[in-house]
Amino acid sequence: MSRVAETFARLQAEGAKALIPFITAGDPQPGLTVELMQGLVEGGADIIELGVPFSDPMADGPVIQRASERALAHKVGLRQVLDMVAEFRRTNTTTPVVLMGYLNPLCAMGYEAFARRAREAGVDGVLTVDCPPEEAAELSQALMDQDLDPVFLIAPTTPAERIREIGHHARGYVYYVSLKGVTGAGNLDIDDVARKIAALREEIRVPIGVGFGIRDAETARALSVTADAIVVGSRLVQEIEAATSETAKERLTRLVASLKAAIN
Repeated sequence: MSRVAETFARLQAEGAKALIPFITAGDPQPGLTVELMQGLVEGGADIIELGVPFSDPMADGPVIQRASERALAHKVGLRQVLDMVAEFRRTNTTTPVVLMGYLNPLCAMGYEAFARRAREAGVDGVLTVDCPPEEAAELSQALMDQDLDPVFLIAPTTPAERIREIGHHARGYVYYVSLKGVTGAGNLDIDDVARKIAALREEIRVPIGVGFGIRDAETARALSVTADAIVVGSRLVQEIEAATSETAKERLTRLVASLKAAIN
């Protein structure tokens, strides 16, 4: 059983929901990333989504775009991100880490080489925003050969046939995009999300996390009634953007703690 599956099994036994915070590796500077990851855990993170900086994101809103730009200015790429996970694993061997990013860096490294290096670094899962299930067989197999979970996005507009395909291939959890738009967008309809999650459970056998648009404890609490996990990204990246290097970890830990308290 993977670390991701173990985490969800433990939380289910406790009657609790997972909090999955997202930060971009290398933002605001490479030397701070592992410390911020540790701060997320101290605040109550159950799984960490670590963004791989990319120059041409298609799903990220302006907040996370700026985070990628700051990281890329420091020359942070996929190899450096894997090094950061390996450093994090020196002090934390239990919190799952899922890489979230785009396909080009993985293609450049090669799927098998990437999967092997990711496992060696201590990665638990990989979510590639621009790799639909119809094109994911080779990457998914490379990941599963190394006991890594391929994590897929499901959008409000995803057709039933693709949802069934994702249900067949997904491991760890699936990430339901709670609204039409990019990360950090507004106009979240909580009742509609609840209905969509109920329908998804007909085809999806792994836990369902919800993200894109969750900005406060009240929204996180409302969505946690029906979702298995709450994913928060842009709000945390904003906190990093507004902080100094000296205050970023403390501010991040405090915000994560408030979100974790809300969903439980």
